Amino acid sequence: QVHLVESGGGLVQAGDSLRLSCAVSGRYPTAYAVGWFRQAPGKERFLLARVSKGVGHTHYADSVKGRFTIKRDNARSTVDLQMNALKPEDTAVYSCAATNKAGILTAPEMYDYWGQGIQVTVSS
Repeated sequence: QVHLVESGGGLVQAGDSLRLSCAVSGRYPTAYAVGWFRQAPGKERFLLARVSKGVGHTHYADSVKGRFTIKRDNARSTVDLQMNALKPEDTAVYSCAATNKAGILTAPEMYDYWGQGIQVTVSS
């Protein structure tokens, strides 16, 4: 079992960068794949990026490839999401989630543990 806490959200302007951090606590944090999701008002939650358990393969949604980077920091037990060139349409609640399943794991229901979510607002 793991516990997840997000940090780093806030209000930024279009074009700015922001780094979100997901603190992963538990006995074996690297035994879990961790994904970053977001949900905008009136829209479904979807996966932005995921890092696999073990070797840490990464997967990105097409909409954020080249702008967002996910990275697991084993020393800090965090999974960070670096977001660059932010746009107003990136405004949403961002959440990290973990699972011990293997595979691409794009659907939210594949994840067993969730953080509380954090607001990111990008002004134009």
